[in-house]
Amino acid sequence: MDAEITVTELSADLVPAVVRLCEQALDLPEDAAEAAPIVDVLWPRAAGDRRVVGLGAYRDADLVGVLICSESSTEPGIGHVDLVAVLPQQRRRGVGRSLLRRAEQVLAERGVTEVLLAGNPPYYAWPGIDVRYTPAVCAALALGYQQDRTAWNMTADLSYDGSPALRSTEAAERRLADQGVTVRRAEPRDLPALTAFARATFGGTWDGELSGSVGRDGAGCHLAERGGEVLGFAAYGSSRPSWFGPMGTAPAAEGSGIGGVLLRRCLRDQQAAGLDRAQIGWVGPVPFYSGSAGAWIERVFFLYRRTLTE
Repeated sequence: MDAEITVTELSADLVPAVVRLCEQALDLPEDAAEAAPIVDVLWPRAAGDRRVVGLGAYRDADLVGVLICSESSTEPGIGHVDLVAVLPQQRRRGVGRSLLRRAEQVLAERGVTEVLLAGNPPYYAWPGIDVRYTPAVCAALALGYQQDRTAWNMTADLSYDGSPALRSTEAAERRLADQGVTVRRAEPRDLPALTAFARATFGGTWDGELSGSVGRDGAGCHLAERGGEVLGFAAYGSSRPSWFGPMGTAPAAEGSGIGGVLLRRCLRDQQAAGLDRAQIGWVGPVPFYSGSAGAWIERVFFLYRRTLTE
């Protein structure tokens, strides 16, 4: 007979144990390989911006599952489940459900009225549940979560120098220079102008993702400017080393070729760091990334929500 599951709140000193469990419990190789940065962005880094709780499921003294949840920093009353991971041999034995129910209780005690199984930008590792994580989809449905959105990533091939994702940008940069546009790597001193541009032009939380990209190991950003005015940016590595984004171009500069130049500059950085594939996360303009980098839709995510009742 199974030992009873005990769910407790985890202290920050258990982050290494959570990483070790995720390395075993995340089925997709690309996720397991980045277990350490995933846990880091969702827990220690996110905790500087919002309230985060780590939960552990134990059988006797063995940690068999973990969950990380957080409150939205922009939408009062909204909570997010950012990560659920259960050891393969412990699945379909109530571990995931116990973790989710406890997370709902913890979040409700903090005033949350609706829980999302969806990314909580600017600190997130996935838009939602990858459709290939079937046990997670089943658990969400069994607990009354309703799917309300679908999101997808695109993949850029960085494995060979002739890849469309790595096409030279030299000619395009010369054309832009003739128009007075400079393209360069962003530095920490550029952050105030970049974040102000992102907030004013696009809103949302891209300013936070830029802060996680500029000047941080395993991450970076490139920008385009004219006369000291930012016209566009592209960043990578804010949430995960293999992930590209966000990027944005001023409406007045759309169609100038700035976006494609900034994108491929970042992808070349990621190849130089040893990556053979890059994930373009939570994609909007599919045709742009397909044309500019030969990227294709690969990862698909279901996003769920549930209203908590008394």
